[in-house]
Amino acid sequence: MTNILPAARFETVRRTTRRSTQVRSSQESSPKTAKTMLDVAIAFLGLFLTLPLLIMCAVWIKLDSKGPCLFRQKRHGLHGRTFTIYKFRTMHVLEDGDLVVQVKAGDCRVTRVGRILRRTSLDELPQLLNVLRGDMSLVGPRPHAVVHDQYYSAVIPSYDARFTAKPGITGWAQVNGARGETPEVSDMERRVELDLWYIEHWTLLLDLRILVRTVAHEIFLSTQAR
Repeated sequence: MTNILPAARFETVRRTTRRSTQVRSSQESSPKTAKTMLDVAIAFLGLFLTLPLLIMCAVWIKLDSKGPCLFRQKRHGLHGRTFTIYKFRTMHVLEDGDLVVQVKAGDCRVTRVGRILRRTSLDELPQLLNVLRGDMSLVGPRPHAVVHDQYYSAVIPSYDARFTAKPGITGWAQVNGARGETPEVSDMERRVELDLWYIEHWTLLLDLRILVRTVAHEIFLSTQAR
């Protein structure tokens, strides 16, 4: 049975984010909207073009450390519904429950191959499957571990408004530097602020801008790492 956020709490979010709801409705009005078509087309093409790379990463992970190639974890998506996110495994642990510790710089739980995958964001590639399944979009608020959602929902009043849009592989927050660890609540508040700006101002052109900036950023990081 699909888990969702408490109805009363989500209803409050809907009342206080009317414009966000309108954006969400316009994106979901038909399975063939421009955003959905862009998501499916790029996700399918991306999986096809990167298939050799995906296989290489999977083999590399298996040779480096014990455990599965893919990491699966529960996340909240559109309307607060729970889905399983896919990533390449980059750590020795597979946390998914009441205790999920954020990864820190120099974290000993990260494998040797995992450090490279995380630095180049190659660990995110399996999320193209989530896009094809309809759980995620290419662009949107990044989904967090369920236990983190529960914590930040209690301390940031506007946090749940993020669930009025599909979560994304990349987002407005990420291309504006709000990515990675959030050691202070203010770090997450900044991320939520950027996520809600995206939801309020969504256009297909904005999605394309974010995708271009994401690719350019990852290419730059890969060049710097050499």
